[in-house]
Amino acid sequence: MSAPAPQPELPITFRPTRTRVVLLAVGILLFLTLLAIALALPSLSPGERISFIFTGVLFCGVLALLARPKVVAERDGVTITNLTTVRRLEWPEILKVNLRPGDPWVFLDLADGTSLPVLGIQPGIAKAQAIDDARALRALAETYGTGDHTR
Repeated sequence: MSAPAPQPELPITFRPTRTRVVLLAVGILLFLTLLAIALALPSLSPGERISFIFTGVLFCGVLALLARPKVVAERDGVTITNLTTVRRLEWPEILKVNLRPGDPWVFLDLADGTSLPVLGIQPGIAKAQAIDDARALRALAETYGTGDHTR
């Protein structure tokens, strides 16, 4: 991740689009399959039918939750949406944007000494896009984190 990235226009949203599409498609297909089974099998009791449908809704919900991560960068800061949490950071709070070989997603080194995982940029099935997104986020953090908001 050493090559400089062009400065993207703000606001910009980073998310693992391919992963999101796969997760949502599988969730919908799984729900529809379990719904079809629940309705097609004549020997099922109403309770069993409901349990099939509930299981489909549950699986679809879990996969939708896994598809939730994103990063929204704006002039005044960045919002990190992970699976179950949302955290708003001002640019000066971000010291470094890391995506090392083998990392499952980007990590932010923060001014308070902690590290924050950013699941909205992950190399899973779109490695080149994740690297480009990490470079763009790094360029934004370097620009806006220094207090130079004129660029």
